[in-house]
Amino acid sequence: MTPPKSENIPRATIQRLSIYLQVLETFQRDGIEVTSSEPLAKACDVNASQIRKDLTYFGEFGVRGVGYSVKGLIQSIRESLGINVEWNCVLVGVGNLGKALLSHREFSQHGFNIVGAFDCDPFKIGEEISGLEVVCTRRLKEQVANQNVSIGIITTPPERAQRAANYLVEAGIKGILNYAPARIVVPEGFFVEYVDFFHQLYSLAFNISDRQRS
Repeated sequence: MTPPKSENIPRATIQRLSIYLQVLETFQRDGIEVTSSEPLAKACDVNASQIRKDLTYFGEFGVRGVGYSVKGLIQSIRESLGINVEWNCVLVGVGNLGKALLSHREFSQHGFNIVGAFDCDPFKIGEEISGLEVVCTRRLKEQVANQNVSIGIITTPPERAQRAANYLVEAGIKGILNYAPARIVVPEGFFVEYVDFFHQLYSLAFNISDRQRS
């Protein structure tokens, strides 16, 4: 794999790579072995030149006049995103959403292994969910000390999200995926991504309303 040509790869490019990967995996399941930027662009709802530009950040792909090997491009994108290896994760907040995520097989199938579940509710501590015992959040640091955990998933109520993030930071977990509808603050060198259902619902509501007004 040729290393990236720039250290300042746009965030939007990284986000689009995940879409390309999702579509390519669908192509692979459908038995498609070779594709070009045009059908890939159509399936991803972008233009073909954008796909070619995004891929050039990470090296040279495809053969002119032939196209891309679907299997090869999947492998290359996975390497570019750093998901060609497995990642250990922990989850904080074992409510309804947390329980659903713990039982979601797609995590492990994509290389993200949830190895710990934590909550501060004494009625939940000790409960077993999807093979994991729920442990008190105060014990997070000692529990993950030797598990090589890199990612923490927050599914707490919004008012407890910052406290959950503080525990994850204290444990040295550098990446946080926050499902709670609240913004959190972490030190420099730590990374936060948000899964905001309401943001998507607001966008849908606006698009529908805007179409009805026009």
